[in-house]
Amino acid sequence: MPETARRGDRIAASRYGNRPTMKDVAARAGVGLKTVSRVVNGEPGVTPDTERRVQEAIDALGFRRNDSARVLRKGRTASIGLVLEDLADPFYGPLSRAVEEVARAHGALLINGSSAEDPEREQELVLALCARRVDGLVVIPAGDDHRYLEPELKAGVATVFVDRPAGRIDADVVLSDSFGGARDGVAHLIAHGHRRIGFIGDMPRIHTAAERLRGYRAAMEDAGITVADGWMSLGVTDPERVRRAAEEMLAGSSPVTAIFAGNNRVTVTVVRVLAELGRPVALVGFDDFELADLLRPGVTVVAQDAAALGRTAAERLFRQLDGGPLGPERIDLPTRLIQRGSGELPPAN
Repeated sequence: MPETARRGDRIAASRYGNRPTMKDVAARAGVGLKTVSRVVNGEPGVTPDTERRVQEAIDALGFRRNDSARVLRKGRTASIGLVLEDLADPFYGPLSRAVEEVARAHGALLINGSSAEDPEREQELVLALCARRVDGLVVIPAGDDHRYLEPELKAGVATVFVDRPAGRIDADVVLSDSFGGARDGVAHLIAHGHRRIGFIGDMPRIHTAAERLRGYRAAMEDAGITVADGWMSLGVTDPERVRRAAEEMLAGSSPVTAIFAGNNRVTVTVVRVLAELGRPVALVGFDDFELADLLRPGVTVVAQDAAALGRTAAERLFRQLDGGPLGPERIDLPTRLIQRGSGELPPAN
């Protein structure tokens, strides 16, 4: 074995636990540091034989180019952050994938995390991403006060909020029409003869939950229907709470004949309750979910395009990064009603 290769092995061995450097590659290949740099960065001026030796050294040592210094010299890290409510929620899968695809098309890496609907955790995660010098942020907010982001915005961190607007700062936001979608879904139930319609939603401090409740109330008011207190229930979306709310609405001498569910997690629990109940109750849910069309009856939903939300937000983010429009903009995306049978059931009594 050539002396240079043996020396390279000793250097690599002495740095066990550390990443190999270009100096290690140069020592193993028996070339200068500049030659390694040219090979790594695809620059001309290296003979095929030398390039082959450098590449063999790279492969043997497991060398990976450190992009940090290179991108920082350009003023960017080629990375963006995505802060979601819950990575386990199926709604965020296509949204996250759409953001990732746009980032990839711009040569950027996506780093994501979950706030778990906790404003303090959201702030901690956002500021941790900023500390790692991400170029931009796509945020589904958990809190309602985002003034902590003002220094980052002034420093040039591009930021777009999704699904819910930012609190107490002006920032770009991409929303689905929660109010209009809920109003249409409830109006659909009214058009099929229902007057006693229950609403089960998320926590009222959440923008989307409040907007969907507002849409429910607007549809009922448009139809001249007075809403009874027992027909509305907002809170955490864990199955126990939702089950209790549904069972209370469906009990008594004048139960609701239809339910409008405020999101996909609520809808799934209500489907289980109705299956156990064994009597026909109409159901429309906000958000589509997997296998909704295969149930009997299929579940009628107000569908929002999660992928379009993510794609629109990411494209807006990169327009900011590329020096696009500077003024905060609100972008509203439409929803659509998908009729599958559960929302078309007539009142049982």
